[in-house]
Amino acid sequence: MNFRKASGALVAAGLVLAISANARAAGEEKTVEGYVLDSACAFVKNLKKPVSRECAVACATAGSPLVLLADDGTIYWPISGSVPARGQNTRLLKYAGARVTATGKVLERGGSRAILIEKIQGMPEKK
Repeated sequence: MNFRKASGALVAAGLVLAISANARAAGEEKTVEGYVLDSACAFVKNLKKPVSRECAVACATAGSPLVLLADDGTIYWPISGSVPARGQNTRLLKYAGARVTATGKVLERGGSRAILIEKIQGMPEKK
């Protein structure tokens, strides 16, 4: 009987660890302020903000993914939480080239950050 109690305790401890690991993998709720711009411009041109709304829209319409460039320089890839995944350009197009506040779960892997945007709204240009 002691063996059953001990093995039950081990199983319970294992479940707690598994749930904790999944909670971390699920991401942390965060609010990010920054610009919505073309991913290529963020990397290739090392822009701090978009050149113009028209430029960001043209790049997004041509198929380049839009990203969120936070004020601290961190790039967040907007992703969907569904499988198969859905691109986020359609949702972000109205904010292309604009400064926004986005709230959602942030996921990290291999130095990259992604955000599952739950709420996004435009905000004034940073001075």
